Amino acid sequence: MRIRNTLLIVCTIGALLACSSQAGLKNETETATLKAAFKDKFYIGTALNLDQIWERNAAAVEVVKEQFNSIVAENCMKSMYLQPREGEFYFKDADQFVEFGEKNNMHLVGHTLIWHSQAPNWFFTDKQGNEVSRDVLIERMRQHITTVVSRYKGRIKGWDVVNEAILDNGEWRDSKFYKIIGKDFIKLAFEFAHAADPEAELYYNDYSTAVPKKRDGIVNMVSDLITQGIRVDGIGMQEHHQLDNPSVREVENTILAFASLGVRVMVTEMDITVLPSPRRNIGAEISENFTYNKEMNPYPDGLPDDKLSELNGRYVDFFRLYLKHQDKISRVTVWGVGDGDSWRNGWPMRGRTDYPLLFDREYKPKSVVADLISLTQHTND
Repeated sequence: MRIRNTLLIVCTIGALLACSSQAGLKNETETATLKAAFKDKFYIGTALNLDQIWERNAAAVEVVKEQFNSIVAENCMKSMYLQPREGEFYFKDADQFVEFGEKNNMHLVGHTLIWHSQAPNWFFTDKQGNEVSRDVLIERMRQHITTVVSRYKGRIKGWDVVNEAILDNGEWRDSKFYKIIGKDFIKLAFEFAHAADPEAELYYNDYSTAVPKKRDGIVNMVSDLITQGIRVDGIGMQEHHQLDNPSVREVENTILAFASLGVRVMVTEMDITVLPSPRRNIGAEISENFTYNKEMNPYPDGLPDDKLSELNGRYVDFFRLYLKHQDKISRVTVWGVGDGDSWRNGWPMRGRTDYPLLFDREYKPKSVVADLISLTQHTND
C-alpha cells in the first residue's frame, strides 16, 4: 500500500512538472515576437513600401504579420502620390494599404497630410505658374485633407497631420505653407482633419526632436495650438539616430517635455545608421544631398561584429528608455522592415550600404530582436 502511494505521489509530481514545463514553453512561445512581447506596453510598428503593401515580397510580409501590430505607409499616402494633379486623386495604393492592415488586425497610421516635401508643385501655383493666394492655398489644403481623411474615416486610427514644420534652431520652417498662409496653416490643418474624422487621433511629427532648441520650438508651437482650443493628440519623435548621437538623456528630456503638454508621445520613424555622417548633427532633412565618397561607405560587404554589437546596444538603450516611459508612449515604429528597404541606403549619399533596422536584407532577425523581447520579460519580473 505504501509503495502504491509513493508511486502515486511520484506520478503526480511528474505530471505537475510536465504541466509547468509546458506552461513555461507556451509562455516563451507567446512572447517570441516583438508584438507579443510589447503588447501590454505600446504598439510595435513598421513602415511598408509598395512591394509589401501589395504582398509582392513574401519574406517581408511574413515578418510584418508575425512581428508587428501597427503599420504606416512609407510613401503612398503623401500628397504628391494621392493627388498628383489638382482634383485627380489616386487611391489604389492607399486603399490596398488600409485593406492589408485591416485584414491583419493592424493599428493603422496615416502619413502624412501636410508636408512641405513630397507635395505636388501645383499645390502652390496657379495655371500661369504664379504663387497662389493665401485663400486659394487654404482651400486646397481643406479639399485635400477632407477628401483623404473622410475616405478612411473610422479605419485610419491616427494621422500625422503636419510633418516637420520646425527647424533645429526652434524657428518655423520657411516652407511654402508658412510663406503663403503663415503660422495658421498648422491650426487649419488640424481643424480640417478633425472635422473630417472627429474620432481619429491627430499628431504632429518631426525629426531631431532631442535637439533642445528644436524641442522647445515644438513645445511652444503645440502649446499654442492647445491654448487656442485645437485638438492635438500626440507628438511623433521620428528617432532617425546615429550610433553616437543624440544622447539617450536628451531623448528622455524630449519625452518628458512632450508628455507635459498632456499629449501622447510616439516614436514614429526609428532607425539607427551605422555609417559615418557627412556632417555633424545632420538630422533627417530629406533635401540634404552629398556626392558619393567611398570612405563614407565602409561596410559594402557586411557589418563587422563589433559594429553590429554597437548597433544592438544602441537599440537596447533606447527601448529600455521607452519601456521606462511606457505610460507616456503609445507606439514605437521602425522605418522599414529589412535593411535593404531602408531610405538610409540612399540618404544623404546615394550608393551606400547601411544596416539600420531590426531585420537584415534577407528579413532574418538580428540578435537585437531577442534582446528587445528579453527586455520586456525583465520589466515584467
